[in-house]
Amino acid sequence: MSLQVKFGVSTWLWTSPFSTETVSLFPKIKEMGYDMVEIPVEDPSLLDTKVVKAALIENGLKPIICGAFGTSRDLTHDDPSYHKNSFDYIQACFEICEQLNAGFLAGPMYSAVGKARLVSPEQKKIEWERAVKNLRKVCTMAQEKGLKIALEPLNRFETDLINTAEDVMQLIRDIDHPAANVILDGFHMNIEEPDIERAIRLAGDKLIHVQVSENYRGTPGTGQTRWDAYKRGLEAINYTGAVSIESFTPAIKELAGAVCIWRPLVPSQDGFAKEGLQFLKKWAAE
Repeated sequence: MSLQVKFGVSTWLWTSPFSTETVSLFPKIKEMGYDMVEIPVEDPSLLDTKVVKAALIENGLKPIICGAFGTSRDLTHDDPSYHKNSFDYIQACFEICEQLNAGFLAGPMYSAVGKARLVSPEQKKIEWERAVKNLRKVCTMAQEKGLKIALEPLNRFETDLINTAEDVMQLIRDIDHPAANVILDGFHMNIEEPDIERAIRLAGDKLIHVQVSENYRGTPGTGQTRWDAYKRGLEAINYTGAVSIESFTPAIKELAGAVCIWRPLVPSQDGFAKEGLQFLKKWAAE
């Protein structure tokens, strides 16, 4: 049985941060055979959405908007000024979603990426409750614009709050708002999930986006990933969204440092995108 999915790629594969000039990648992305482009919004002020929208239309690409949650964007912080900063940023991302006709904002927006500590059960409970309360507000903001959010579990080295599909589904039950949904990223799942198929089935109809790379963040099809388990899981839930390659370039030092890529993973980023898509198309069709 073949998977009826669309294929996307993140511009982080080539560059960071995304700005209006990054649309110069769109013709190449389309030519390679992608349906969608993942736009990571590090700084909303760097995007002229009119220009980006025109470039998307011209190249026949649909956008997926992903948030970037650094240390200053933390909905679980003890200082409420961090929450306000997060709300302002998320609101700006929602406006970009609206202007570019993207249906959701994806990312680990519950906490700051890199906030990974051993905390007391009492502190964990406080932070969990903050995440629930603040994300319920975020869901209301999304709903007002006819949008959804997709919450992303990260591996244990990048967050101590939400590591697995089980964690994120518990968070969604606690938020209890229809706008709250899930994105699963294969890189993090390869570290945290004992059973990939079960994790996907657990997310079920809440799963609205999937990101993939290899277990070492390289080209799909070149590593240890259990692609058969992904396939069974996605088929079981009748997933018809996008499967999108997300990895990073070591050429952008700040980004490479943030995701701990200390060496080139591939000879060429273009090769990564091309060969990765060829593998995924074959995998989905089998």
